Amino acid sequence: MTRTASTFFPPVMEARRWLDGVTFSDEWPLINVSQAAPVDPPPEPLRQAIADAALSEPQAHLYGPVLGLPTLRSEVATQWSAAYGGSLTPENVAITSGCNQAFCAAIAALCGEADEVILPTPWYFNHKMWLDMNGVRTLPLPARAGLLPDPEEAAALITPRTRAIVLVTPNNPGGVEYPADLVRAFYDLARARGITLIVDETYRDFDARSGAPHDLLTDPDWADTLIQLYSFSKAYRLTGHRVGAMVASPQRLAEAEKFLDTVTICPNQLGQIAALWGMQNLTQWLAGERAEILDRRAAIEDNMPALEAEGWQLMGCGAYFAYLRHPFAESSAALAPKLVREAGVLLLPGTMFTPAGDPLGARTVRIAFANVDRAGIGALAGRLSGLGWPLAPDRTNA
Repeated sequence: MTRTASTFFPPVMEARRWLDGVTFSDEWPLINVSQAAPVDPPPEPLRQAIADAALSEPQAHLYGPVLGLPTLRSEVATQWSAAYGGSLTPENVAITSGCNQAFCAAIAALCGEADEVILPTPWYFNHKMWLDMNGVRTLPLPARAGLLPDPEEAAALITPRTRAIVLVTPNNPGGVEYPADLVRAFYDLARARGITLIVDETYRDFDARSGAPHDLLTDPDWADTLIQLYSFSKAYRLTGHRVGAMVASPQRLAEAEKFLDTVTICPNQLGQIAALWGMQNLTQWLAGERAEILDRRAAIEDNMPALEAEGWQLMGCGAYFAYLRHPFAESSAALAPKLVREAGVLLLPGTMFTPAGDPLGARTVRIAFANVDRAGIGALAGRLSGLGWPLAPDRTNA
């Protein structure tokens, strides 16, 4: 079996194929809540900065350092040190071609054939795909109440081949923000067992909490245990420019550099220039973006009573996502394409975020609400609450 044949097809691309042959109208438009990516371009001042760099900076079109521009690495180190109360240097920061590549680089630096990584479920599917394609065994860690994983359950999964635990917070797909003490408990577990904790904070800019979401970087020895990942794509609408970051020890970044050099050689130069400009100039603008996302999160919660009356349950909500338990007899794998045809809603089934046969996946769906305003969220709730499909046995008498 080839490496790529060892995993599933890209879920978002699969979902887009459900649109083939289906028509929508101005009166009944498609409500697309399938993908967690900004659909609007960057703000005009940032686009102007990119254009100016393209015209006036010759080095913006050349190869750059494999681990990223020194100015951007320095800015990340400075801002992360202030935000988390730690002490980072530019040597702790690598710039990558998106946060997905940061994860790939981290796994390449940590794992060999038949090693193991613990992923809480529901998981981010690209993490699972990369582990599959690298011959790394995934150890599923089912999330419990509030879609929060249990460190004691994780401890029971660790074997001599386990290399890392991965946390995504705010979570994709669940939306939940992991409490600081829970993140610390996983960090302490990883440190005690001599493995690595990878914390993916792609959506950290849209956390509802103020202040640092955890205190791990205050530990002077954090780099022995922690790898932290980040994406500039969501904060500054730079998805097409592919700019992410990996924060780790210089020794681990040296290993990651081998991987990065053979894949992209260097991150996109214009994207890095844009990310740096955004960090230095768009603090107030980003605060407004965060406020809008938090209002859309509130809109999801405001519309839940109508859905709950029809048997739906909100399991998690935050950042870009709401994770819902549906009340119907069919699996979410069958319901999701049916929703496109009969309700004009494109979302992703829970089966895309869980191991094959997992009952949670069959009963859940993910809604990526960041690109839908309050009115659109109300329309979405109306369509989902008026389906009238056969209910699951445990809902028929509810």
